[in-house]
Amino acid sequence: MWFHPSTTRRLAALLEIPADRVAEAMGNDVRQTWVNNNYAMEGVVHEHEGDSHVDFWGVRWVKRGEFNQIDAFPLAGASPEEVLAYRFPAQHAEFLLERMLPVLERRGDSFVGVDVSPCVFEMYWRLRGMEDAILDLAVHHEMIDTMFARCADFSVMLSVAACERFDVDWLWLGDDVAGQQALIMSPDLWREQIKPHLRRVADVGTRRGLPVAYHCCGALRDIIPDLIEIGVSILNPVQCNCPGMEPLSLKREFGRQLTFMGGVDTQGVLPNGTEAEVRQATARLIEGMTSDGGGYILAASHTIPPETPDENIFAMYDVAGITREEIFDRAAAMRRDAGASARP
Repeated sequence: MWFHPSTTRRLAALLEIPADRVAEAMGNDVRQTWVNNNYAMEGVVHEHEGDSHVDFWGVRWVKRGEFNQIDAFPLAGASPEEVLAYRFPAQHAEFLLERMLPVLERRGDSFVGVDVSPCVFEMYWRLRGMEDAILDLAVHHEMIDTMFARCADFSVMLSVAACERFDVDWLWLGDDVAGQQALIMSPDLWREQIKPHLRRVADVGTRRGLPVAYHCCGALRDIIPDLIEIGVSILNPVQCNCPGMEPLSLKREFGRQLTFMGGVDTQGVLPNGTEAEVRQATARLIEGMTSDGGGYILAASHTIPPETPDENIFAMYDVAGITREEIFDRAAAMRRDAGASARP
């Protein structure tokens, strides 16, 4: 379960523990962090509206509302020659990989993953801008194939280094290629231009016998069989209110080949429903998605947004068997341990 930084800060204040201990107090089973460009988006937290930073890739991020949003794309409007002259920030690989160290230090009995996303298309459009990236798909076939390959190369490099250096339980890929209603491009275009490069990243995990998780928001049902073919075994976040993404339907069709992670609606019921509605929806999800005995990881369909009431968060956890009292007891134990270690 992932929380927006503002949600994390609120829960940390409620539990009276540091923000980086919230996931542990809540009883989350999976721990991971970003070692690719998602670190620049989600791992850099600004306090004030309008605060900004330029990341290692040359992308400028600005805090707007509760999220960092891209304000400037380094390759927007660039000529094909300028695009092909771009170089990825390999000199910062060590800094990025070291994001894993705090996760491993507190792994306990958690399931640990390394997130190498965004892998192909999503990384490219963050550099190029969405309009130019879509135009390149249609017009600049050779250039975009080269750039997709370089995006994937960077993810492969990070994946190999992380899997060789760290004791991880899965490799996490991400490449948002879908919107609320359908894929951003046709399924055939995705298969032709993106799938081969995504396969190379997945291969890093499958060759080592690791489960490969894949994150893509939106309506991606058309390419789920392709993801299975390239070695994906966990699908996240199952954005349940998009066409074709109803969790129980996906379970019936693909449940023998995929583990699903997600499905708790962060656009509707979780932030806006009553506590009773959250309990009912969570119970239905758990029962339906584990009907054959497994193959499901309870999670939200994205990070839990700041407007979500505390009561709804605790209700979801309670249905999963983690009570509010248990969470507060864990937080109290953390405070005691911190006090004991601080004493001379």
